[in-house]
Amino acid sequence: MMPPRFLVTHARQAGTVAVFVVLCLILSLLTPHFLTTSNLLNVAQQTVINAVIAVGLTYVILSAGIDLSVGSVLALAGVVLALALQAGWPVPLAIGACVLVGAACGTVNGLLVAFGRLPPFIATLGLMSVARGGALLVTDGRPVSGFDASFRWLATGEVLGIPVPVWCMLGVYAIAHFVLKRTKFGRYVVAIGGNEEASLLSGVPVAACKVGIYALGGGLAAAASVLLTARLNSAQPIAGLSYELDAIAATVIGGTSLMGGQGSVFGTLVGALIMGVLRNGLNLLGVSSYVQQVVIGAVIIAAVLLDSVFKGSKR
Repeated sequence: MMPPRFLVTHARQAGTVAVFVVLCLILSLLTPHFLTTSNLLNVAQQTVINAVIAVGLTYVILSAGIDLSVGSVLALAGVVLALALQAGWPVPLAIGACVLVGAACGTVNGLLVAFGRLPPFIATLGLMSVARGGALLVTDGRPVSGFDASFRWLATGEVLGIPVPVWCMLGVYAIAHFVLKRTKFGRYVVAIGGNEEASLLSGVPVAACKVGIYALGGGLAAAASVLLTARLNSAQPIAGLSYELDAIAATVIGGTSLMGGQGSVFGTLVGALIMGVLRNGLNLLGVSSYVQQVVIGAVIIAAVLLDSVFKGSKR
């Protein structure tokens, strides 16, 4: 028999998986088009961008932080990627520059939070505006398009019948899970979110870790921009609007506490899939996009309320 503490700790994750399974069963009964291979692969592809951004935000929220700039960072990094490709840079080099720009933006956030002592909300809100303005300034507000077929393969290619973006997402999550569970950095992330002062007294380099956490979040937002740019075959300076809200929602629905110190990468993936399945199912049922916004909002409120209930049960 599993100890009660184990059951309490994992009850939220089990509940998230149960919600996902029940949602899939309900939608499969309501529409025959849901449980088709083509539709399920479509859901997975639609989930990729949000899921990759959300895994970076999982680290940030686990450390009791928040990052509102990821959508704007995605746009700026995508513009850099597109301009590099148009300039004739090799695809790997252009992608490297893109991820570097995202990580640099995240590093700025981390420095402002760790050394500037700014609240994460204010620091990332400011960078959200700076990054968006930078993307618009560089492109004069126009999209950048037209790339080589080798780059487009990142969106259109398949390996073993599964789209390349889905493989990329699974790879990101596998690495993120390993880092969080098996490395010192991952343990530090959870410790800082659980009790920052105790972590500092225990010798954890809190400031340096925070910079690294936000840099990781920015880098993953840039990685998502690579997949989005390949899918659209263009980089839009207005891309990523409200993406930060979707990513935060996926993270919270997946069981990561907004207070920090508790959550998992696996839970975030399930949370992102719940949002993807919900949107897809509502589309198949012909539900208005306005009603969809109401439903998604209600799900987010329910997830936060559930988190509060479980927090209270552990006291």
